[in-house]
Amino acid sequence: MKRWQCKICGHIYDPAEGDPDTGIPPGTPFENLPADWACPDCGATKQDFEPIP
Repeated sequence: MKRWQCKICGHIYDPAEGDPDTGIPPGTPFENLPADWACPDCGATKQDFEPIP
């Protein structure tokens, strides 16, 4: 699974880790995050993330 990086603050969403603070379990692909999910560090929207190698 690809990791995604916030273009605003650099936060990396790693699907292997999920986002436990917002109830996103490990193994959740970025594409399956809720539409209203936001960057836990700066509040950016999903559209502000880009895939990284």
